[in-house]
Amino acid sequence: MIQTRRVAILAAMMTASNAYLAGRLLVAMPGIGDPRFERAVILLCEHDEAHAMGLTVNRPVEGLTIADLLGRLGVAAGPETLGDLVLMGGPVDPERGFVLHTRDQGTGPHSVRVTGELMLTASREILEVLADADRRPRRAAMAVGYAGWDAGQLEREIRESVWLTCEVDEDLLFDDDHEHKWSRALAKIGVAPENLSAQPGRA
Repeated sequence: MIQTRRVAILAAMMTASNAYLAGRLLVAMPGIGDPRFERAVILLCEHDEAHAMGLTVNRPVEGLTIADLLGRLGVAAGPETLGDLVLMGGPVDPERGFVLHTRDQGTGPHSVRVTGELMLTASREILEVLADADRRPRRAAMAVGYAGWDAGQLEREIRESVWLTCEVDEDLLFDDDHEHKWSRALAKIGVAPENLSAQPGRA
């Protein structure tokens, strides 16, 4: 059985080459102690010495589609508007919306580059792009709220084995198999869920 100490060493090795983890996925360890993040998979969109910010990509808001939300926001959408569920990006500022999308659209002043191919945009313009089948990005997801960390907080949590990290995978970000995204993310780093301790941070 994989011991928590071994997992902590793995996390340290994975982060040693890059002090900041924007563009990577955080994968919650079992027993995280916060139901809002149990089995969460979070894309880190921003990370520097002052803060970290990310979107949870496997927590859909049941019954709320992108088309529904666009309608509530007064954005006219055609019949081919995306039917994907809106994601609960995190507990911070749940009234604020974000669109995570491929780089082929929406690379304006309100866009932040997450990776070479991924952008995060929070503007009405990107909502209008989503509603237009001719201008829509190749892949996109919409989230409300976000997960945030103060200076040094995320680094401390990783040292305490609260989170593992792995490379971004477009399917993990954008497909609708939300139930299995956590186990799929663990599989990317060769970890079986049944082998993880439910007591992160303890040997």
